[in-house]
Amino acid sequence: MHSCFKIVLLPLILISSCSIQPKTVQHQQDWAHYGHNYSNQRMSPLDQINRTNVKDLSLAWQFNSGISASFQTTPIVVSGVMYVSLPYNHVVALNAKTGQEIWRYTHARRANWKMCCGPANRGVAVNDGKVFIGTVDARLVALDARNGSKLWDIDVADDSAQTENTSSLSKLDSQKQAYGGTGIGIAMAPIVYKGKVIVGVTGVGYGLHVDQPTEDAPLGAVVGVDGRYGRPGFLAAYDVKDGKRLWQFDTIPTQGWEGQYTQTTPDGIHLNRDIAMEKANAALNAEAWRYGGGSAWSTPAIDTQTHTLYFGTGNPSPQMNDISRPGDNLYTVSLVALDTETGKLKWYYQQVPHDLWGYDLASPPALFDYQHNGKIIPAVGQASKIGWYYVHDRVSGKLLMKSEAFVPQKNLFAKPTEAGTVLYPGILGGANWSPTAVDETSQTSYVAAIHAPIKYTLVNEPAKNGAPAIRYASSEPTKDERWGVLSAINLTTGKMRWQVKTEQPLIGGLLATKGGLVFSGEGNGHFNAYDSSSGTLLWQTKAEAGVNAPPISYAIDGEQYIAVAAGGNSIFGYTAGDNVMVYKLKQAH
Repeated sequence: MHSCFKIVLLPLILISSCSIQPKTVQHQQDWAHYGHNYSNQRMSPLDQINRTNVKDLSLAWQFNSGISASFQTTPIVVSGVMYVSLPYNHVVALNAKTGQEIWRYTHARRANWKMCCGPANRGVAVNDGKVFIGTVDARLVALDARNGSKLWDIDVADDSAQTENTSSLSKLDSQKQAYGGTGIGIAMAPIVYKGKVIVGVTGVGYGLHVDQPTEDAPLGAVVGVDGRYGRPGFLAAYDVKDGKRLWQFDTIPTQGWEGQYTQTTPDGIHLNRDIAMEKANAALNAEAWRYGGGSAWSTPAIDTQTHTLYFGTGNPSPQMNDISRPGDNLYTVSLVALDTETGKLKWYYQQVPHDLWGYDLASPPALFDYQHNGKIIPAVGQASKIGWYYVHDRVSGKLLMKSEAFVPQKNLFAKPTEAGTVLYPGILGGANWSPTAVDETSQTSYVAAIHAPIKYTLVNEPAKNGAPAIRYASSEPTKDERWGVLSAINLTTGKMRWQVKTEQPLIGGLLATKGGLVFSGEGNGHFNAYDSSSGTLLWQTKAEAGVNAPPISYAIDGEQYIAVAAGGNSIFGYTAGDNVMVYKLKQAH
């Protein structure tokens, strides 16, 4: 290793007088993209660590960032350097073999910016000597991969939102101590393809988080207020050289957003919609698209043969309240395929038209060759909040397979009532943002999921003492038991190969390896390795904080490593921390 003189200015700021770059070594296997490669399969080809010897896995090194908060990052490893996004969008570069800090970028947030979804960030993209990160204050930043210096910094969106008739909102805010609202930011890890860095915004599916003491607290009630609040979401591409915007796809079109007023989901499940009422309201809400929602939560997958990008969209705005947004609310709660060069729409599949439950497509899609009726079909798969795994023809969007439910289901698509309607899965999922893993060879998808009953309540408060009437819907976890489910889904049949129930809901994501293993973390600090063919627990360790981030695997100098962030998730009440944990075999063979 080279040595460099370092000056510590503040606990969270470390500036190096020179950069340290580990040598590129032979027989090295990187983790170069959020989903390992453009397919988002999260399947590592490494097999040094396998079913037989995983019991010998031990801690190789640990890095403490000094920032203890919800930690959702996927580390990126390129040429012996690990790049890690920290909460609040700070970035560190580490020697991937030793954990030694190389450089640190400290992000200065814009003053008085309202974060939509807490301080967590899901990762960086590394390409052409640059490190790219989207921020909680809706910026896209490019750093020099050698030393962390800022190369460019652009505003992706401002913090203004379309609002009308805010009096009812003000009444709710004063009564309920509401926290949240229309803050806009970027949670997803960017992806770089053919000279473009692509990223989308979150926080546009307007909803309030009620009675929460902090901006990153355990989940309480989420409230959707009747009215016109919010903005359309988008996914956009920027030039890697200077951040110039090259194209933008709006998740709410200015025309045609009403769709077909369909009574059912595309796969035929009744949605309990009052179509006559919606059409009667249409004339009064001709510009509902201006407030439409449709966040972009997950890093896209890209088909490099057809130059097609696939990503999921979030719920419409206002959340859980549909009086002011008639129609199907395109393209919310949809799997969307775009041309990577132009951003033009190729196709979409709307899982839940006119969503009232917060059923965002939050888990990243994955691409694979699908064995179907004796043919090999290029496919895209997506694990849903509503509890099914969907497989589509990735050229046409045609639904090829919908799996058995991988979580319990009750009262699906029931409307909120004044007495309260309990259904599951609800706003938490099913499969939330946790990335899946796909073994193309065995035609298996591995899904980490949540069982959490949710009560949806409709509230109508009359005008009183000069205050206006207010109508809102809320979603709130019940006191029923919650748990997690890790599933292996047979993609050919849609049946469960195996399932493992965990004590707590699973949030964070998965890693599969050619060594016959699936790695998954838990909020109680457990980090587990399962036999990918049976679900048998083969190895377990325990971190000080919740392991609620996706693991990765890489190799340096002939040794395979498993890495994961351990920093908890405050929304679920999991213990916060600041650790990056890296494991290898006690004696590599």
